[in-house]
Amino acid sequence: MGKGRLEAFSDGVIAIIITIMVLELKVPHGETLSDLTSSTPVFLSYVLSFVNVGIYWNNHHHMLHAATRVTGAVLWANLYLLFWLSLFPFTTAWMGENHFAAAPTAIYGVVLLMAGVAYVILQATIISAQGADSLLRRAVGMDWKGKASAVAYMVAVAAAYARPSVAQAIYGLVAMLWLVPDRRIERILAANGEP
Repeated sequence: MGKGRLEAFSDGVIAIIITIMVLELKVPHGETLSDLTSSTPVFLSYVLSFVNVGIYWNNHHHMLHAATRVTGAVLWANLYLLFWLSLFPFTTAWMGENHFAAAPTAIYGVVLLMAGVAYVILQATIISAQGADSLLRRAVGMDWKGKASAVAYMVAVAAAYARPSVAQAIYGLVAMLWLVPDRRIERILAANGEP
């Protein structure tokens, strides 16, 4: 099976996720800048989630560019990733509406962690479908960023109950770590003469 339909479906779902998140932003009552103050937590949680969804979209694109074949297992692994990403609007709204309270901040971290795990599962499934010497396998290597992110999310979830602001800072740091698209894949593709 070709990867075009998988890419198109994933792009559509991710676009809907972003649309749902932005629809959760409510216009404040009032016309002064001070009227925006009550919306600050909602807006900040939206920005963090928008960046995270953008990171997943970008890296998902790069990963599928390195894929040569899509199997049934890859389709299911991709749906598993999209499931966790689809929870971003709910956890984003819950966290923002409750001004970064402990439980919503922790659950937001659980969703981030599970989306990361789902991404790793999709990556491993693609590698399995292509073989151990695939371009993606060579590009991924030891995947230190993926492992570090998982550990950071677990620390943040635990910290959220004592200091939600520490958890928020960790979520932001992990996002900054991934903000640059995965250059490993680009380098491997360029070395093999791929566009």
